[in-house]
Parts: sequence; C-alpha cells; structure tokens
Amino acid sequence: MPSTIRRRTLLAATPALLMPPLAHSQASWPSKPIRFVVPFAPGGSSEIVARATAAELTKSLGQSVFVDNKPGGSGNIAMSEVARADDQHTLILGHIGTLAVNPYIYEKLPYDPNKDFKPISLLAKVPSLYVVHPDVAAKNLKEFVALAKAKPGRLNYGSAGNGSAGHLAFEYLKMATNTFVVHVPYRGTGPQLTDLLAGRLDAASVGAPAILQFIKAGKLRCIATGTRERIAQLPDVPTVAEQGYPDFEMTQWYGLLAPASLAQPAAEKLAAAAQRAMKEKEALDRLANDAAIPVGGTPRDFAAFIAQEQQRWKAVIARAKIKPE
Repeated sequence: MPSTIRRRTLLAATPALLMPPLAHSQASWPSKPIRFVVPFAPGGSSEIVARATAAELTKSLGQSVFVDNKPGGSGNIAMSEVARADDQHTLILGHIGTLAVNPYIYEKLPYDPNKDFKPISLLAKVPSLYVVHPDVAAKNLKEFVALAKAKPGRLNYGSAGNGSAGHLAFEYLKMATNTFVVHVPYRGTGPQLTDLLAGRLDAASVGAPAILQFIKAGKLRCIATGTRERIAQLPDVPTVAEQGYPDFEMTQWYGLLAPASLAQPAAEKLAAAAQRAMKEKEALDRLANDAAIPVGGTPRDFAAFIAQEQQRWKAVIARAKIKPE
C-alpha cells in the first residue's frame, strides 16, 4: 500500500513538475533577435512604418528587432520565404499589395495570404498623395485631368511595381476621372522617386511619408490627397473628393504578420506588444511627422480588415485589368 501511494503521488506530481519548464519556454520568447522582413526596397513609406515598429518592439520584447528589406516579385519573394520560416523569430510587414492585390493579379501565388500567415496587428494607414513634377502644367487635380484628356497617353506616371499601392491608387484615379495616363512600373519606391524628381516621370501616387519632404521643398507638387479629409501636413491641398469626385478614398496600409507556424503564445505576446507599440509617444511622433496614421488593432480586427480589402480590390483589379510584370 505505501508503494502504491508513492507511485500515485509521483504520477500526480508529474504534470506539476513539467509545467514550470513549459511556462518558462513560452515566457522566454523571443530567445534571439527577430528578423522583420520588408518585402520592398528601402526608401518608401514601408520603411518608415517598419522601423518605427521595430524600435518599439525591441524595447517591449527585450530582443533586437531588425528590419531586413527583401524586394522583388511585387513582394512575392519575401512573402514566400517568410511563409516557410519555422525559426519562430521571423516576421513580415503585410501590405495592401501582398495581401489584397496579388491574390487577384497572379494566377498562382507561391504563398497563401490567408493560410500561411497569422495576422498580428494592423499597424498604420498612410495617406496616398497624388503628385506631379513641377514642370507639369497642372497646379491641381482639375488641371491635371484637363491636361490628360487633352493629350491622352502623353502623360505618364510611375509606381513601385505592378500591383503596388501606387499602381492601384493611380489606376483608381484614372477610373474615377476617365483619363488615360501611361503606367511605368519600377522595382520599389526609391528608384521610382529618383526618376520622378529628375523629371523623367510626370506624376505618381506615393505614400505621404516618402514624399512630404520633397513637396515641402518644392521639388514635387501635390495636386490632391487620397484621404477623406485634408491632412495636417498639407492643409492647403484639397482631397480628390473635394475636387469633384465624391466618396473617393485611397490610403495605403501596413500590418504585422507572422508565419502560421509561430506558436500561439508567442503570437499573443507579439500582438500585445504591437498594439502597445503604436501607442508609444516616440512611435506616434515619428509616424505623425510623416502623416502616417497609427492603428494597432487586434489580430481578429486585422484578419477582418484583410478580408474586407480583398473584396474591395478584387473588383478594382478586374475592372482595370491589372496584370503582373
């Protein structure tokens, strides 16, 4: 009887003995630096949102979070790589293009945006600004539309690539204004801006963080904002809606994603940290300086937002007949 009691006591104690190491394992995540992949070239609004987020996550999680730009293939290369990552320390910046556009312009994607990733948090929305080079004879959207209609196909606009937010934004504007402007795709916002500033491009739609400095310096002219209301950084620039196209709205957005393989306790810890990050003063100030609007929603909110955006852009892409490069 005593030996039986001892065996029962040991069996009952076994789960309790195992719990501390398991709890420690969950609590110790992250156990090494975290790679935060940005599927675009440096220089765009994605860079600003990613670095603001990485700085706050580094402080909150106790491990370095470093940004790794991996452009190419309209974001497909980076998304595919991170989808397969199983080291528990690789994240990616989700985007309107990779999550809501690519599924409808590519016949076959190397990743499934809804199955291969865990939505963590919608980080920020970025106003899309419509700009022209100062040599273009248009002071506002009305004049640009008139110029485009007078010379159909003579004006061009650049984007960070087929299916990028800038491509969508300008195609959306072309549909609303019934104009024909030639699209010139680049491999990232940085190279696109180089040609726009040099006057080799006439126009573009770019996220506010990447071009506000050039607008304020007079190197680019903003003819309209895609937001519902004017932005504080450019109070004298009217929205597209104000200039004759009611209900027009276009913003870029960025969110934090993890591979589907990330352990749920780690995902929950990361989500809480991401939500806090978008409320920290340093992040708020940094984003506000570039007109980015912090969000910091829950994983459930972000998942629902992605589904909503997929339905919205599926219709726009079908109408504009956007195809991959």
